[in-house]
Amino acid sequence: MNLHEFYIGKAFDAYEYFGAHLTKNGVLFRVYAPNAEKIEVIGEFNGWDGTEDEMIQDAQSGVFECVQKDAKPGMMYKYRIYQPDGIVMDRFDPYSFGSQVRPDTASVIVDLEDYHFSDEAWMKKRSKNYDLPVNIYEVHAGSWRKNEADEENGWYHYQELGKQLIPYVKEMGYTHVEFLPLTEHPADCSWGYQASGYFCPTSRYGTARELMEMVDLFHKEGIGVIMDFVPVHFIADTYALNKFDGTALYEYADDDKGYSEWGTCNFNYYRGEVRSFLQSSANFWMEKFHFDGIRMDAISNAIYWQGDSSKGINEGALDFIKCMNSVMLIAEDSTNFPKVTAPVEYDGLGFDYKWDMGWMNDTLDYFRIHPYDRKFHYHKLSFSMMYFYNEHYLLPFSHDEVVHGKATILQKMWGEYDLKFQQAKTLYTYMYTHPGKKLNFMGNEIGQFREWDEEKECDWMLLDYPKHQDFHRFMKDLNHLYISEPAFFNGDYNSANFRWIEVEAVEERVYIYERMCGEDHFIVVLNMSDAQYNDFEFGYDHYAVLHEVLSGERKEYGGYFEGLKEDIVAETTGYKWWKRKFKITIPALAAIIYKVEFLPEPKEIPLPMLDEASIDIDRKRLRAEHEN
Repeated sequence: MNLHEFYIGKAFDAYEYFGAHLTKNGVLFRVYAPNAEKIEVIGEFNGWDGTEDEMIQDAQSGVFECVQKDAKPGMMYKYRIYQPDGIVMDRFDPYSFGSQVRPDTASVIVDLEDYHFSDEAWMKKRSKNYDLPVNIYEVHAGSWRKNEADEENGWYHYQELGKQLIPYVKEMGYTHVEFLPLTEHPADCSWGYQASGYFCPTSRYGTARELMEMVDLFHKEGIGVIMDFVPVHFIADTYALNKFDGTALYEYADDDKGYSEWGTCNFNYYRGEVRSFLQSSANFWMEKFHFDGIRMDAISNAIYWQGDSSKGINEGALDFIKCMNSVMLIAEDSTNFPKVTAPVEYDGLGFDYKWDMGWMNDTLDYFRIHPYDRKFHYHKLSFSMMYFYNEHYLLPFSHDEVVHGKATILQKMWGEYDLKFQQAKTLYTYMYTHPGKKLNFMGNEIGQFREWDEEKECDWMLLDYPKHQDFHRFMKDLNHLYISEPAFFNGDYNSANFRWIEVEAVEERVYIYERMCGEDHFIVVLNMSDAQYNDFEFGYDHYAVLHEVLSGERKEYGGYFEGLKEDIVAETTGYKWWKRKFKITIPALAAIIYKVEFLPEPKEIPLPMLDEASIDIDRKRLRAEHEN
């Protein structure tokens, strides 16, 4: 690491310099604490007495270091910091690669070279997936399934979790797993979003080596791994970063800016050392653990001071964000701040994808409404396509939507038990055929009725009940349709690959749109009313036949129809033979996906060759229809 780049916020490898590193003479400890009077390394290697292990200070750089010859991997340690105000504090190493299990707070010496990956082929081919399917299964590692052998906490270790999760993810048709933060954190109830160790895998689920092995296992099976990253705020606990050397080193000195709405400390992006710390942390998970991307949490709180647009833009945070770089960078951002996913060289923030929080809120709100009243909110469902091409959007139904009294996705659906399943199938059909990448939180795919609780596993026993079995089967088949058909993912962000066919059927509450990629075309029909429409007509500009490929109304998904419906062939619209129409039956609250097969146009008589008498008859008929 170049120290000058560290100070000006340009370093991405600070973890190679700071922290505890193995050398031939022992372990080299380095820590940045420019305002400390004195620092000692204490640990198992010296009986927690640092009088013989005082660190040497470079007054010019603010770096303290020493070599401890008896220290070995697996041993615990802390920094004993003598502050300018005379207070002495024992601190966690900001660049620690390991830690004790909460509530204990010591750092642990780790040899990061102890594991050797075998995912070279995966690493060479991975990309940002713009024209590939991205179907993310969001997981909380501690509660996807509970380990009965761990009587105290019920946690699986990383590689144990991977061995169960990987076959399930493959079977269900997900392309990526996104883990809620795996950085070290003291409180289970924060789900990892209030971190203490930014270079340290949480010890709840095992060691750094075990996490590396889990990621390697995913890659061997062709599954990408994304991790939530929290660059906005950190815990206020005094053993960690808060006033680390006795002064506001990582946070703002001003309490009005220094503390967040969650009672945590806000990172001070105007300090180069802090930007280097965070950039290096993000890079650390990519380089050392082979994560394929990071999802950055609460970006609105970085863009605007304390997340409030009325307080203005935090320019220091924007400078930090623009310097970030990873294989896949995803923003959880609820603002309308422009160019979040535009390249930095075009005045953008440089993210690859942005969560479409507007789509999520509008869609879930719409599905809560009584079907009759949906005609008064008809364009709430179509509004997303008015702004979709402004950013590279990802459609999320995340953990945040199934906690804190918000109800689960299935509960949010209007109606009683059976109707909720029927509408949830329509909801997910809309989601997976709408342009944009996808994210779904664990438990949503089994139709869970209980809100997520980090202390309990998903309600897998629901799969003993037919309705949940049917819904689970539908989600599996919908996932596989999405990842296997390029029309639903290739060219997501090209407006030429989507078009509305029917978006004015307000009274009927029907929507019809087309997804396409090259010669592959699909038509999606949504009926948001509680009435069945027989012979519903819509126009089309090609002579074609429609093959039904998926509908939640089939019996295998809990519906009423046996197998596939008959193919539907386009009809002519009166004498204008070059105009085509389809007549279809749409069950109530249903969604149907058709694949379009284009047919050669029939040899009919062009209009100019019709005799004048025929034309006159048609004119009279049209005039009569108009008058009626």
